[in-house]
Amino acid sequence: MSINPGAAEFPHRQIASQLRERIRRGDWQPGERLPSIPAMAEMFGVAKQTVQRTVDQLRVEGVLITKPGSGTYVRGTRRRLNRLSRGRYGAHRGYHADLAARYRQQLTGVGREAAPPEVADAFGVRDGTEMLVRRHVVRTDEATVELGASWFRVTDATGTPLERMEAFGRPLYQEAEEVLGRRYTSATDTISARQPSREEAEILQIRPDTPVLHLLHVAFDETRKPIEVAQATWPGPMTTLTEEYRIPAPAPEPDPDPGLALA
Repeated sequence: MSINPGAAEFPHRQIASQLRERIRRGDWQPGERLPSIPAMAEMFGVAKQTVQRTVDQLRVEGVLITKPGSGTYVRGTRRRLNRLSRGRYGAHRGYHADLAARYRQQLTGVGREAAPPEVADAFGVRDGTEMLVRRHVVRTDEATVELGASWFRVTDATGTPLERMEAFGRPLYQEAEEVLGRRYTSATDTISARQPSREEAEILQIRPDTPVLHLLHVAFDETRKPIEVAQATWPGPMTTLTEEYRIPAPAPEPDPDPGLALA
């Protein structure tokens, strides 16, 4: 492996391109440790700082993961989030049975807090309005892959099981429907990319410069009044969002003179 000193692209990006290609073709498998930074520096004929920049770049992209005192490894499979709102509620308003096998959700807190601006806007209330929030994390065997929060109006949730620090044996929306007496009929997802807060970076175990994907999920009843506003934050390099949908067939050409009939 070598770099072209005369190329317009920076050396660390040239090295990153070659490492990506080797990983893609299977020279290094997920979970396999790469050579040390000094070894790769000698391999490419560059300074160790150049290789460190390469590793930092690929780590932010989600290709590599660094374990302190151990080395740099190829990251495993990304978490795939399929169909978002429809995936949450399921094809028949049921829970995806395979989620429990792949991910572990842990309730981390239930209480009243001031609503952040995006939640307040979704509910149509003033910033800082007190609301009930249920917070959770989702983990795999390898890492924390989601920070989540579900917000409800205090007037709706007071005196219901939603206030209790307990996990339910069914999806939260099913519990909410029963105790609130309102049915979830539609939902919207707004996804954005941003830098993590310090707390998010610490919990997700990512560098502060690693982007995260943030979901704002608003669920409505039949009157288009919000029932729940949920937030989810995922480490961007570890997360793939997939949407699958049908494409309608072309509509038939309209009859230019519907009153004219051919004998």
